[in-house]
Formats: sequence, C-alpha cells, structure tokens
Amino acid sequence: MTANLTPKATFDFVNVLSQAAAKYREPKSIRPSAEILVKALLQAEKTAKQQKLTYPFEFLLGKWQLCFVTGTKKNRGSGGIVLGNGFYVPKFIAIHVSFNATLEQDSDRGEIANQVELNPVSLKLTGPVQYFGKKNLLAFDFNQMIISLFSRVIYNRAIRAGKVQTEDFYNQPIAKLPFFGFFLVTEDFIAARGRGGGLAFWIRET
Repeated sequence: MTANLTPKATFDFVNVLSQAAAKYREPKSIRPSAEILVKALLQAEKTAKQQKLTYPFEFLLGKWQLCFVTGTKKNRGSGGIVLGNGFYVPKFIAIHVSFNATLEQDSDRGEIANQVELNPVSLKLTGPVQYFGKKNLLAFDFNQMIISLFSRVIYNRAIRAGKVQTEDFYNQPIAKLPFFGFFLVTEDFIAARGRGGGLAFWIRET
C-alpha cells in the first residue's frame, strides 16, 4: 500500500510537520514546539503501522537536510529505552543525508552520504545502502571519509575495510547493521526511527 497522508486522528500531524518544514527554512520564524513535533512524529509512525504504508526506495532519493532529532535515554524503572527530549538542529550547523540508487534497474541498492558542515570545515561519510521495501527499512554502513577545509579536500580515505567492506555489506543480516525505519515519506520531508530508537526528521534540500 502506498502512502495516504490524510490524517484520521483529530491531531493533524501532517499539518504540524509541514509547518515545521516551512518554518525551519525561514529565518527567525516561530516553529512548532519540540513537544508538539515529537507528538506529530509519533502519530505519523502510528498511522503508518495501522495503515501498513510502504514507500519505494526511489521516493528517498535526493538530498535531505536534518531538521529535528530526538535522543534516547534509559528508563530507570523498567531498564528499557525511552525517547529523550527532541530539538531542532541549529542553523549554523548544516547536516545533510543523501541517497543515490545504483545503475541497476529496479535495484534497492545504492549509496548514502552523510555530511556535516560547520564552515569552513566539512565532514562527509559515504557507504552502501540496501532498502527493504516491505518494512521501509534502509540498512547502511559508512566506509569512506572525506574532510574538506574551505571546500578543498584535505583527507579522503577508506575507513574499516574499504571496498571489501562494501562487497561484504550485502551479505550481512540487517540485525548487525545500522538502519533507519522510515514511517513517513513525502516530496518535502521524510521521517524515520533509527536502530537506537531515536526519531529523525529531514526536509528536502532546496
């Protein structure tokens, strides 16, 4: 089933997330509070499970700017993991993730690039991805690091086993890999829960 973003609950999570995406792009704008945004993300996740929404890998392709994240913390009572406080990523730090597909037709394999820019320094990690469409899970790993200073590359090396690690990646069970579980994908923003339990909200790079 493909996405139907018409909210059936009285809480309009789609509108909240749309406002957050729009206001994040505007300087000195009033955004939805962190508490409201977390509520919207949790409602979106619940709706995706109830409606059994699935998204093709091609919907994720492109470059996305990290807008909002939550951490996790241990529950002292039960010993389990619960969501921590969420926060908007400060505008002076630009964090982007991009997904590219392989040249193979109908492939759910590709490449991820995660870049953190704090002028004049840029740190970029790249590696392979594999998408499991029935569960909206995107497994990934990083095997290349690039550091730039004033847009000039000063470090570009493989990390871990480099090419060998990439070839071996597709033989690894998803339980041993980092992954994102996407529960909302639109043309303007995407949202996922990471393997560690935290939530992340990205907006499309304009």
